[in-house]
Amino acid sequence: MKGPSSVLALARPAVLALKPYTSARSLATEGLLLDANESPWPLRSGKSFSGLNRYPSPQPPSLRTAAASIYGVKPESVLVTRGSDEGIELLVRGFCEARKDRILFCPPTYGVYETAAAIQGCGTVRLDAAPPDFRLDARRILEAVGGSKSRPVKLVFVCTPNNPTGTAYGRSELLALARGLKGRSLLVVDEAYQEFSDLPSLTKDLRAASNLVVLRTLSKAWGLAGLRCGFTLGDPALIALLQRIRAPYPLSEAAVRLAASVFHPGGVKRMRDSVKRILKEREALAARLAEVPGVLSLFETHANFLLVKVVNAELLLKTARRRGVILRDRSGEPGLAGCVRVSVGSPAENSAALKCFSEALG
Repeated sequence: MKGPSSVLALARPAVLALKPYTSARSLATEGLLLDANESPWPLRSGKSFSGLNRYPSPQPPSLRTAAASIYGVKPESVLVTRGSDEGIELLVRGFCEARKDRILFCPPTYGVYETAAAIQGCGTVRLDAAPPDFRLDARRILEAVGGSKSRPVKLVFVCTPNNPTGTAYGRSELLALARGLKGRSLLVVDEAYQEFSDLPSLTKDLRAASNLVVLRTLSKAWGLAGLRCGFTLGDPALIALLQRIRAPYPLSEAAVRLAASVFHPGGVKRMRDSVKRILKEREALAARLAEVPGVLSLFETHANFLLVKVVNAELLLKTARRRGVILRDRSGEPGLAGCVRVSVGSPAENSAALKCFSEALG
């Protein structure tokens, strides 16, 4: 496998040497298909079931091309995955040896980074970000990576806007961090909530930084969480490496069709209109929450949720559950004592959440 040595030199030798499994539909998708032991007939007639008796393309060209156009990259820089979670898992599996390599992340942040490392058996470096602004400390990150030669830090995960704090990090500081990590670590920027932020995406910077990886998903702004479709974007050599260890068929044919159907000008407009509505509701919800006596603080957010510090998180959560309103307890995470995360819902849903806050804390 050829490619930038600064990327592939970080990969697990076993993955570089692996002879990947070749699925039937990676070899042919047209013709008299008698190679994959599929049924010759769909279960039912009709458009919905047409073609579902056949395995889908492992990396459907139409979806890769559409995603590449949306994110401003080339198709060979796109890996289609089951949500962005699969991208996280593949990166850890492709670059981290068990009991040897490590990943770095800055809690409080998305918990799947740590879970993926634990499943792989690799170590972790936790550099807690301090409230109230939860800023990245690039100096500490670079020191931690540079001081760990015996147990290398192969992946540095940064979620922006960050879950659960809503903090967003600037393009210039992330690119500077990527440059500082070059040759030592990949910088994985998780942009699951990017559409809600007014800060630019890093997708168009991938050519300039071969050790930069960007994760995107259709689960949030696109309103397709149940579809489980995401994208890992990076240097073509890195994407080719991950192709060696991905599942034979990451997405179903039905999911591929639906995902491809939203990547057009009309679909993009609907997504942006939805984002505008959510941001308007977020501001209204924040203003009303600030009036509840038991709300101590609302953290600045660039996402579709609010992180709220209250006088009694346990009582709030119990009250909300009794009313059938499910909030997310974040009080056990570093720097988040007494904090609850509230997703921005419809006007009726937000009103129901506000009643819970008022009843429990007002």
